[in-house]
Amino acid sequence: MDTISIACKHSTKIIAHRGLSGLECENTLPAFIAAGSRTYWGVECDVHVTSDGKYVVMHDDSTSRLCTADFIIENTDFATLRSLEFRNADAVIPTLDEYLAVIKEYNKTAVVELKNHMEEGDIKNIVSACLGCLPPEKLVIISFDFENLVTVRRLFPAQCVQYLTGEWEEGLPDKLAQNGFDLDIHYSFLTKERISLLHSRGISVNCWTCDDPSVAARLAEDGVDFITTNILE
Repeated sequence: MDTISIACKHSTKIIAHRGLSGLECENTLPAFIAAGSRTYWGVECDVHVTSDGKYVVMHDDSTSRLCTADFIIENTDFATLRSLEFRNADAVIPTLDEYLAVIKEYNKTAVVELKNHMEEGDIKNIVSACLGCLPPEKLVIISFDFENLVTVRRLFPAQCVQYLTGEWEEGLPDKLAQNGFDLDIHYSFLTKERISLLHSRGISVNCWTCDDPSVAARLAEDGVDFITTNILE
């Protein structure tokens, strides 16, 4: 198996969703290395805070879907999480620092999702860890939690942030422009007119998670800035 080529990318930047999760187990070092060794502009991951204040990479709130045991990440200490076995991969739950080391080695852009609502101290620690490893232009912070991004903007005024959402809500461009946020929205809500409207407000547009090459080509033609994908390249 290999990635699926996009016929027409224009200047659109391609982001590997949870690493190259179409080929490797999502949010593991093999997935991040697989993305790093290819042409992806960015590599996305998801970050949780453990019960003892460590930062680990996994999408779900619990380990049950990927691992052989079920633990709630935010209620579990790092040592326990690190000891878990994956069902279908020879891997461990990575730390944020391990993810960042791969990003730095392969000279990619880190796209870091803050999962769930986080305390200011944790947000400061996560972004500081990223900026301690990468230059600001090699980091994008994303979150479904709008207040997480407000905190990032206050603590790190120049940092690129993208608001994650699964819907197009009334007044969205105004809300983003007022806060200086870019957008990361499900691709099905994007049209050429909406992309143009967002661009007119100075808002860059990312979309998730598009694995259809014909749809991706259309989005690129329409001027989308980023496409987040499991398998396209």
